[in-house]
Amino acid sequence: MKKIILAALLYLTCSAAFVQAQTYQLSSHILDISTGLPAPEVPVKLQKWNEKDDTWTVVDQKITDENGRIKDFLEQKNAAKGVYKLTFLVADYFKSKQVTSFYPFIEVVFEIKDNKHYHVPITLSPFGYSTYRGN
Repeated sequence: MKKIILAALLYLTCSAAFVQAQTYQLSSHILDISTGLPAPEVPVKLQKWNEKDDTWTVVDQKITDENGRIKDFLEQKNAAKGVYKLTFLVADYFKSKQVTSFYPFIEVVFEIKDNKHYHVPITLSPFGYSTYRGN
């Protein structure tokens, strides 16, 4: 009987954790190709374009983790189609490395057209960058 109760409690605990797991529609990543390493502790601002009044609204701002990643922009239940902009504030990152950079920040504008996951990374160096739609 105890085994059945323990198994039921374990099932309920795991089920509750699964139900509460949040999913996100947007993620990003910064890889510093001048070092071959991820870029940690870079602030990244997410904004959404307001077509009616031609302005940007800040949706969220986060900082890349030790792997240069942000996994949790736009919670899936609150996600909306539209034009978005990620602003990667890289000036302090390069200053911390004592490296001169041409870019104080990098803006990437893209459009979310459906409910699929969007991964918008950049590869970065002091004098260049590239972006693409990843997965």
